[in-house]
Amino acid sequence: MNDEIPCQKNPQLTERIEKFSEVLKTQAHRLDPFGMTEQDFYDSGIFDGAVQRVRGQISASMGEKKTFVKHILNHMQDGGFIQEWIEAGGSNRHDYSVTLNNGKIAAIELKGCLDGNNTNISARPPHANEFIVWSVCQNKGADPRHNVWSGIHTRFSADIIAEEKRVDGLVVWDWLCGTAARACPKIAGRQDRMTEVGPYRLPPPCIYLFPSTVPSPRNNPSPRPQNINDVEILDAMHRCFGGEENELNKVYFEAAMNGVDLVRTTKIVRNGIVRRESKPTPIRRS
Repeated sequence: MNDEIPCQKNPQLTERIEKFSEVLKTQAHRLDPFGMTEQDFYDSGIFDGAVQRVRGQISASMGEKKTFVKHILNHMQDGGFIQEWIEAGGSNRHDYSVTLNNGKIAAIELKGCLDGNNTNISARPPHANEFIVWSVCQNKGADPRHNVWSGIHTRFSADIIAEEKRVDGLVVWDWLCGTAARACPKIAGRQDRMTEVGPYRLPPPCIYLFPSTVPSPRNNPSPRPQNINDVEILDAMHRCFGGEENELNKVYFEAAMNGVDLVRTTKIVRNGIVRRESKPTPIRRS
């Protein structure tokens, strides 16, 4: 039942990454340009510092993500699925503002793989009629199933209920989708479902629809997820890139009290089948 997203990590790639990591850890001194002994090299902190520096640079890089989003939104605009879009600017806690064909505004927040604490750092702008999060995970070794569940249950459900933040939905989609690093079962034997956008060939996006209201134990314990035509920015993506009805994910958040604890239950349903469901778990906020 644990297929909260259709794709899964490539076990062969994971094995190679693990093997290369071991080679790097044990043979890095052979790359040392400073002429140090093996012991001095590993004692110096150069290896640990270099790994952390590269990791931080990759995590912080927004350039490739922005290029990808630019191609997608331009393609949607050219196809008449949205009116226009702009970057929100660095002073905002969302990344893009999209004018929909009905004149309403959709705000988009870009995130990475959804397994980090920064997943919850965002704000629905007051002028936005719709607010969605878009996961662009450029880590080829990441496990999409672990990360999507971590983002939706561990982070979004707690943030939506405890902070009363309205999020209309989630898109999980980037340039690795449909490649050897992240094979997409939607296109197995169906290459006609790929869409060419600039330098990318993409399968349809994975879309998760959240409730339109904030769950509350007393007054609104289990609001139903929205339909695709209730969230126009997601509907536009779905239609523009050839998504099918049975590929849409509906996310149920249920809030309740267990003694003094506020608990939530998360359930993902796709094509009428429960793909994953949590037990009631307390929301812990620092």
